[in-house]
Amino acid sequence: MTKRALISVSDKSGVLEFAKELVALGYEVLSTGGTKKHLQDNGVPVTSVDEVTKFPEILGGRVKTLNPMIHGGLLAKYDDAEHQAQMKEHGIEPIEIVCVNLYPFVETISKPDVTFEDAIENIDIGGPTMLRSAAKNQQYVTVIVDANDYEGVLAELKDAGQTTLQTRRRLAAKVFRHTAAYDSYISNYLSAELGEEFPEQMTLTYELKQTLRYGENPHQKAAFYQKRLASDFSVAYAEQLHGKELSYNNIQDANAALQIIKEFKQPAAVAVKHMNPCGVGTGETIAEAFNKAYEADATSIFGGIVALNREVDAKTAEQLASIFLEIIIAPSFSKEAIELLTVKKNIRLLTISFDQHTQDAFNTVSVEGGLLVQEPDRYGFDEADIQVVTDRQPTEEEWAAMRLGWSVVKHVKSNAIVITDEQMTLGIGAGQMNRVGSAKIALEQAGEKAAGAALASDAFFPMPDTVEAAIEAGITAIIHPGGSKRDQESIDAANKAGITMVLTGIRHFKH
Repeated sequence: MTKRALISVSDKSGVLEFAKELVALGYEVLSTGGTKKHLQDNGVPVTSVDEVTKFPEILGGRVKTLNPMIHGGLLAKYDDAEHQAQMKEHGIEPIEIVCVNLYPFVETISKPDVTFEDAIENIDIGGPTMLRSAAKNQQYVTVIVDANDYEGVLAELKDAGQTTLQTRRRLAAKVFRHTAAYDSYISNYLSAELGEEFPEQMTLTYELKQTLRYGENPHQKAAFYQKRLASDFSVAYAEQLHGKELSYNNIQDANAALQIIKEFKQPAAVAVKHMNPCGVGTGETIAEAFNKAYEADATSIFGGIVALNREVDAKTAEQLASIFLEIIIAPSFSKEAIELLTVKKNIRLLTISFDQHTQDAFNTVSVEGGLLVQEPDRYGFDEADIQVVTDRQPTEEEWAAMRLGWSVVKHVKSNAIVITDEQMTLGIGAGQMNRVGSAKIALEQAGEKAAGAALASDAFFPMPDTVEAAIEAGITAIIHPGGSKRDQESIDAANKAGITMVLTGIRHFKH
């Protein structure tokens, strides 16, 4: 009995060589459409699927392989007498190898001008059906969905005349992962088109970018997966110019730095440690901005991650090279900057496209046995319902300081307090169990610089104690959401001290 292989691929990488090798091993190749033409044009003998089915392709190619002559050949058990009798009765021959990849649905919907009709037409039906049939019958059938597996399959066929059961099972599992991901892209696209925010079922698909040396700690295994349809403004799509492989904690911190740096249009620099900012600076130049971020906390920046929103030039690189940093992220590095920074063997230099700051529709957080899904916190200073609630109005400098503080505080773990002047953070209190505790940390870090500075709080003050501590340290402007039953006590304290207070109406809790 002639051995048969069915080949029908959208991605034709390596398929010609694969088909030629199969023919040399005695396989009859079945194919359809563009794949059949590609193989025939290059001298590979091909049997058309419609010769097997005795039925032409119809409905513009929508129906061609959905036929018992194909699926009987894929699903029949070789050691089942009843199956074999039915195969003989209906003239169905087995298909031992299936090589299929699918219509480019993801590539289609990635196009900026894609229409809904184009998306629908690129939903593959016959391909997934053949893959699933062959994968279900993995006891007998070898199914290939990835061109990277051609070589290994051929090696086994040449060595033993057939693939091993272990290989067939491995390839079948890969097929079901592939078709599950394919269907998730389709369902998510259609749900988004319908505006369904929280459907009754949610399937998320990620692709392996790299396995990591370890997770948060050396005893924890970890890997890094990326979204295929994500923004280029992402650690997952960064280009690494220099340095050793990113770690689990590096990736977390780098992502935190990116979320902060995108708040700024003017030259800005952000230093992050353990997913909290330790220094944020702005300036007329990127060198000035980094100098401000460094001065904000010259101790904590050691071993940190720095993100900058302008090209790193030689002057900035000299400053960066003078301290130990794990990662530097920027849209680009000048030739001189690269020469200066790559002297350090281990420092990672990453470039990321700052052209698009698009954000995922939802953020997800894994919990034991489940997943939390929420809309990202997109609200900044410009979206806030700003109200000056004290007798004294802010000065121009105080407005600038509060704007900076409000941009940073939403990225600090709650309870969060940030002290700022017009160009830099002066003190950051993060993650304390009470707000006055965070304020004391921030004010202590700011020291004498707190005099005349602004204080931003991610949530309201349940009592006036934080405001009183700020006044005592010399703070002259406070920005917070408001909404406490005791807001008036804080406002009264501010009025008594002659400082200004602004309410935003927006809370920025971050856990």
